[in-house]
Amino acid sequence: MSKIKIVIADDQLLTREGLRTILDLEDDMEVVGAAKNGEEACVMVETFQPDLVLLDVQMPIMNGISALKRIKQIRPDIFILILTTFIETDYIVEGMAFGASGYMLKDMDADKMISSIRDTISGQFILPAPVAAKLATRMNRLTEYEHWQRSNVDRMSLTEREEELAQLIIRGLNNREIADTLHIAEGTARNYISNLYSKLEVVDRAQAIVRLQAIMQP
Repeated sequence: MSKIKIVIADDQLLTREGLRTILDLEDDMEVVGAAKNGEEACVMVETFQPDLVLLDVQMPIMNGISALKRIKQIRPDIFILILTTFIETDYIVEGMAFGASGYMLKDMDADKMISSIRDTISGQFILPAPVAAKLATRMNRLTEYEHWQRSNVDRMSLTEREEELAQLIIRGLNNREIADTLHIAEGTARNYISNLYSKLEVVDRAQAIVRLQAIMQP
């Protein structure tokens, strides 16, 4: 039986090496690469052609969501599990939107982690209970926003700069990518985005996308 080839991407050395040790003990698994940022992970995917990537969310140089998007362009068939200690709903929604195969919490029991990897390779979507609970809450909120849209969308208009910003948010660009596209500092981009959130009466990107799509539809 061929082994499941795995690339681990995490900026914490202890986490990378701890996961490598745990997984390499399994007869059907082999860690072929360990990256400390998303950019290295993309290179290792091309070099080692793994079956699965364990991808941390918060990494320097290139974060997990940006790496996820790039890796899926390189290898649409690859399995990617988002590895995180942060149960942030933005990460959940963005990860699902860009093709993640599921989520694993870093404090997950080793046996559950190993079985989750095997389940992923067999085609199952991995969604730990705490993540599922966050997602359920988000879906309930989105339903509320749909009601808001129907009653408020016709009364709201965006400035030219806000429309430009909205298009980039809807496309899924992160703050750094938005700043680069608009040729402004990342801090300035964050301020623009914060002001737009206030105008839309939202608190995060997933909510903003829902409202912006309604506002900007022809």
